[in-house]
Amino acid sequence: MRDHTSKVAAGLPGGEPGRINRPLLAALAEHGLLGRLFPRTSAMDLCVIREALARHDTEAETAFALQGLGAYPILLAGRESVVDTWLPRITAGTAAVGFALTEPEAGSDAASLTLSATRDGDGYRLTGEKVFISNAPDADVYSVFARTSDNGARGITAFVVPGDAPGLTGTRQRLVSPHPIGRLTFADVRVPAESVLGEVDGGWRVAMRTLDMFRPSVGAFALGMGQAALDAAVAHTSQRRAFGKPLRDFQAVSHQLADVATRLQAARLLVHDAAAAYDSGAERTGHLSAMAKLFATESAQQAVDVAIQVHGARALEEGHLLEHLYRDVRAPRIYEGASEIQREIIARQLYR
Repeated sequence: MRDHTSKVAAGLPGGEPGRINRPLLAALAEHGLLGRLFPRTSAMDLCVIREALARHDTEAETAFALQGLGAYPILLAGRESVVDTWLPRITAGTAAVGFALTEPEAGSDAASLTLSATRDGDGYRLTGEKVFISNAPDADVYSVFARTSDNGARGITAFVVPGDAPGLTGTRQRLVSPHPIGRLTFADVRVPAESVLGEVDGGWRVAMRTLDMFRPSVGAFALGMGQAALDAAVAHTSQRRAFGKPLRDFQAVSHQLADVATRLQAARLLVHDAAAAYDSGAERTGHLSAMAKLFATESAQQAVDVAIQVHGARALEEGHLLEHLYRDVRAPRIYEGASEIQREIIARQLYR
């Protein structure tokens, strides 16, 4: 596969599809990238790094992003002892971390989650199931969101749960793009009170602040893939000849690429605007994050599709860069809030 070949050429360790690539995590730490996330996480840094990584190696980008997504609730709301236990290991790449929000019947409507956290002395017992969880089932620790009271979004609490906690099991989920994603089952998993991230019944705010932080960078991830596709299309149409001249000389080809370049640049500006707003501490940034994620992911999908079209059948061969990007670019339009959810967030802000 081209992705594995590019890693070898760059000195990065290739991993087994669908599993955590621990040598890659160690390499990201060694090169200082995981250290850029902590202790002060910058949304702008996150966007710049994710776009650059995605443009060259999507597995490295995904490994980096999953560490940040899972760790941010711990950094944002964890007690000092919890932060001191996990953040150094996560930053060093020796502990993989997951973000556990989605459930079988609570995807886009995440506030309807049913994983229960019931009081047990000075702690809690977690029972239920999570799906499409980053780095599951092999993560060393998870940021988990569970229901502590029957009060909708105001009845959710965030917890830090070690991956080896008794009663916690899981399986891998095979997706179109082979990322380390899995299902978790909590069978009476006990966690102490110190494991609560933030306030009891205050977990929804932890989840939303995390997603507001990461949604612009999902757009940046998509941008990196879209830019890689555009670069490949420009190179190919400059060299490939048909009917006695390069493809670039056909306006039907070059104008499509001009439109792609314009959309990607517009998306980049939206991504950077949302990241800057988050870093400034602005009160409401959710709609800006939604705009950035929506436009960037949809534009990247179009960029890859156009690049495949101008390449022709060769781009459909297994192992081709664009075949790889075609599989990877689809998921960002769904996870961390599908495009339809982003439009709903934007519309609500319009009518506030």
